[in-house]
Amino acid sequence: MKAKSKVIFIMLLPLIIGTIGALDTTSYQFINHLVNLKNSGVPEVMDDGILFTAPAAYQRVGIAFAHEGFSKVYWFQKLLIPDDAPNPQPESDSKQMPPVVYKDSGILFYPYTVPEGLESVEYRLIINGLWTTDPLNPNQRIDESGLARSIAPMPKVSRPLAQQTAPSGAVTFRFDAFPRETIYVAGSFNNWDPFMYEMKEKEPGHYELTLRLPPGTYQYVFFYRGERHLDQSNPARVYRDGRPVSQTIVQGK
Repeated sequence: MKAKSKVIFIMLLPLIIGTIGALDTTSYQFINHLVNLKNSGVPEVMDDGILFTAPAAYQRVGIAFAHEGFSKVYWFQKLLIPDDAPNPQPESDSKQMPPVVYKDSGILFYPYTVPEGLESVEYRLIINGLWTTDPLNPNQRIDESGLARSIAPMPKVSRPLAQQTAPSGAVTFRFDAFPRETIYVAGSFNNWDPFMYEMKEKEPGHYELTLRLPPGTYQYVFFYRGERHLDQSNPARVYRDGRPVSQTIVQGK
């Protein structure tokens, strides 16, 4: 993929898919994953949501969820990617960046934010006007009415727990994940260094780190498997350089 085309595409993609209102569709990890999709497949869990995909040959695909009573249909969008084919037009002396030409990736997609507390997401698709299960997802069950539903399980441990502020001017960060992982916390208190503060595994899958900080307001994120994670249990968030970060206030003695 041409570097300039990919950069422009990454800048424009949040505008293209921004009306979906699911997941953090502005994050680099999500956009880069979409750009590099080769085929549609089983639902993929991404942080606090699921990415659903389908072949573009279906033309029109919708999805409805059991926990919403199948009362609302969300429509997939066509994934367009930059066309790497050589430009037959002669090179221009202009310093303006040439427009990006898009091509059909052959994939339809829909990202969905999963409500907190759900251990699995049960759903049905509408493919070209017909209700059906997900042909790419073998995980299914028959409900009470005799209809088949597709199932996308959510990991039981994948989200950070809320931080707690101690009255002594210290803050304890907590994160639950799989055992024997390497997890860091970074923020405005260490110039966002992603490797300075490694969290300690206090018990299998449970990580903690306590930092003594001067009273004040701090922003932070967790780094887990190379990706940034917000503190999902902390509703206090702000934007830094166009990206959301968690925020906490450290009280004095």
